[in-house]
Amino acid sequence: MSDVVISVENLSKHYRLGEIGGGTLQEDFQRWWAGMRGKEDPLLKVDGSGRAAGDLWALRDVSFDVRQGEVLGIVGRNGAGKSTLLKILSRTTAPTEGRVRVRGRIASLLEVGTGFHPELTGRENIFLNGAILGMKKAEITRKLDEIIDFSGVERFIDTPVKRYSSGMYVRLAFAVAAHLEPEILIVDEVLAVGDADFQKKCLGKMQQVSRGGRTVLFVSHNLAMVSSLCTVGVHLAGGQLVKQGTAQSAILSYAGASGDSPGSVDFSKIARRVGDDCIELLAGAVLDEQGQSVAEVDIGQALKISMHYRIIGEPHRRYLPNFHFHRSDGSCAFIVNASDAQPRPEGSYAATCEVPAHFLNDGLYSVRLVVTSFETGVRVHADEISALTFNVRDPIDGVASRAGYTGPMPGAIRPILSWTIEPLETA
Repeated sequence: MSDVVISVENLSKHYRLGEIGGGTLQEDFQRWWAGMRGKEDPLLKVDGSGRAAGDLWALRDVSFDVRQGEVLGIVGRNGAGKSTLLKILSRTTAPTEGRVRVRGRIASLLEVGTGFHPELTGRENIFLNGAILGMKKAEITRKLDEIIDFSGVERFIDTPVKRYSSGMYVRLAFAVAAHLEPEILIVDEVLAVGDADFQKKCLGKMQQVSRGGRTVLFVSHNLAMVSSLCTVGVHLAGGQLVKQGTAQSAILSYAGASGDSPGSVDFSKIARRVGDDCIELLAGAVLDEQGQSVAEVDIGQALKISMHYRIIGEPHRRYLPNFHFHRSDGSCAFIVNASDAQPRPEGSYAATCEVPAHFLNDGLYSVRLVVTSFETGVRVHADEISALTFNVRDPIDGVASRAGYTGPMPGAIRPILSWTIEPLETA
């Protein structure tokens, strides 16, 4: 039996903007009859570019499969079609073309309060949601205490949910969706409403769900969350599938969608200015051994991080460029700063550091570009979080730091250090 639980085939979704019906019953009948014969809409307006005015393809010819136990991350800009895709998969809207095959019970968390009745209490909504999922009352009762405890809203569980804050809504809704044992759990960006501690709880629960053989679909603009949680990913842009593969490959595709490599940034192309009245950031890049900007390096290759900045004020200060390396889960791997902190005249400078081969572990990293000074305490002059993104690839075979081991290696770094193994003298 196939382990594919979601199969999306040539999926498209079309909207006509600004119109509800044709205005008259006769016009609606003309549109329907033309559609039945496979003809173009006879009342369709065309603008100067020759495209139908008010038409929008939210999704266009999207195809992919999701297997049991996979955690699929869906990334893309606003308007890329992510939410439309999830609504079709959740069966809250129908596709215009193509089809979706789903094997298993789905629980969706798409919008704050979705599936909740505002006049019912939190407890009553748990039973309502369970019934919608096809759960029996005894099954819901068995999970009730666990759901309430996870949500953290036990004090208000018998209060109508119309009095809940958005954060309380999300807490209870996620607890219900995750604990009523659906085969497929779909979660949209709605988790951003919760606080950091609750987000960590949710990520842990989704990981637990996937380890139990169930499938998770997760949409988020937080690339660190996607990378740490998801095993596979898709990148959507303009309603079309741009990249399908590992979560890291989808993230790199998304990060580079602006035309720049995710391993480089040109701050002159950004509307806002990065810096203060003393320092302005100009650019940054991840460079390979040949000095080329890259988004991915082999674990056995050295790489360089470069930052261009301009001193525009107070040149007497000892400005200190520094790089903060973060793992995909948001944790800081390490921080490095220039050792040559001395006053320099106004002008533009390039600060570069080299990361040796066989130092970073495999996985996705982001680099925070910072310039500070320390004359009167620590002063941050420029700070750009996740300015650069790159992936360290581990081919496994022939990697010295593995010594033949093929499993996952924990930790942020994996340096090759000097060792000695000598026999002990016995008496």
